[in-house]
Amino acid sequence: MSGTSLDGLDLAYCHISKSLDQWEYTIEQTKSVDYTIEMKGKLKNSIFLSANELLKFNNTYGQWLGEQVRAFIKEYDLLVDFIASHGHTTHHQPENGLTYQIGSGQHLANESGCKIVCDFRTNDVALGGQGAPLVPIGDRLFFGNYDFCLNLGGISNVSFEKNGERIAYDIGLANMILNHITQKIDLRYDKGGELARSGTTNPTMLERLNTLEYYKLPFPKSTGYEWFTQKVVPIIETTEDSIENLLHTSIHHLCEQIAIQVRLNTAKTKSNLLVTGGGAMNDFLIRTLKEKLGSYIEVVVPSKELVENKEALVFALMGVLRIEEEINVLSTVTGAKRDSSSGVVFIPN
Repeated sequence: MSGTSLDGLDLAYCHISKSLDQWEYTIEQTKSVDYTIEMKGKLKNSIFLSANELLKFNNTYGQWLGEQVRAFIKEYDLLVDFIASHGHTTHHQPENGLTYQIGSGQHLANESGCKIVCDFRTNDVALGGQGAPLVPIGDRLFFGNYDFCLNLGGISNVSFEKNGERIAYDIGLANMILNHITQKIDLRYDKGGELARSGTTNPTMLERLNTLEYYKLPFPKSTGYEWFTQKVVPIIETTEDSIENLLHTSIHHLCEQIAIQVRLNTAKTKSNLLVTGGGAMNDFLIRTLKEKLGSYIEVVVPSKELVENKEALVFALMGVLRIEEEINVLSTVTGAKRDSSSGVVFIPN
């Protein structure tokens, strides 16, 4: 798994089983591979590559993924049935029928020596869907005891049951804006939200962020790096304020937007919200989120292992469902014509 926050590559070795119609999992081993400055820059700027250069990068990145997986398997002497790979999203324009995740499945298969299941989004977009978010199938099958599942990666997305259907969509910003701001002072991220905690709100910036057109769109909806660069970055760059205040304002903004969506879809007097993704480890963000939500919604931050590896775990599940030819993408989430069993299988040569 490689997300929009560009932290690095997450590897998770999982055992997944089904007993009495209940899916179960264990996360047996994990590893995070930090991106080099060069790799991070290439991924970040891949959106601007020509078609030829992007296709070349797709192949070399797939080979690199295979090298990392092979080393992971060897390091821990793992017995592997197959690898489920999300790849790295470079382009996401479902309104144009386009989504693209680099990391060539054939190169990954050949380099790792393992069967690969990847390209989980394209089929859903071909069926008229958003191709995102995909994690809600895992929320339903693994974490159905929570009223809401919130992921705070580069962007924030939420998942919940409504009238017997799974609903999910990208709310908007999360770590993408925070990391963009800290990189101005050569800091990868604001650990624990300490810088943000020491800042104050910039009212003008907060209003500009809160009135972004995306928040008015009905679901199903999804967003990505393109929206961020086109609509959000200009707001940051034209706001003259301290790094602390920019971070503080951004956290209040994203927590307000999350709270609006959760409250909008809360039918019970007491609900619980599972929070995972890198943002779950930002203490100031979680504290602010609790304040915005109020006492009747319990915010649950699970173990660090699950916080860091939930997305990788769910894509492992999606791979299992694809191999078993069971539904792994929900049309109620993406807006596609129908549910599907998505993903392309590659065999090593």
